[in-house]
Amino acid sequence: MSPGLQAVATFGGSLPGNILMSLGQALVVVCLCFDFVRAVSVPRSHRRYLANTVFRTLAWPSILAMAFSVLIDAASGSWPDVAGGVFVLVAVIFRWHHDADEDSWWKGKGKAFGRWLRSRVVFGSLGAPATA
Repeated sequence: MSPGLQAVATFGGSLPGNILMSLGQALVVVCLCFDFVRAVSVPRSHRRYLANTVFRTLAWPSILAMAFSVLIDAASGSWPDVAGGVFVLVAVIFRWHHDADEDSWWKGKGKAFGRWLRSRVVFGSLGAPATA
């Protein structure tokens, strides 16, 4: 095993690693619970709008948490945990892409907020300024 993977496996077994992994798993569970609420709610209802908004907000952090969990499980050689983690990771990604046409905060106000934020942030040029 490479030293980098050894460090990842050691971190995964430490107290801070276990705490972060537990928080990440809780985030994934909350994300999937809101996906379930979204799936059983009446289309175009306020409940479905809220569930879809929360699911879309938590999807990226959930994907990152599961990817990190799979990496730690692979580094420690726990292959059944890797298989389970990859299954959950693929399920969250599939559900995130599956109902992309539904209404959520990110469709209306979120896009407007993104445009506002891009207009306020000034990106400097990466090259050196021209000398006169």
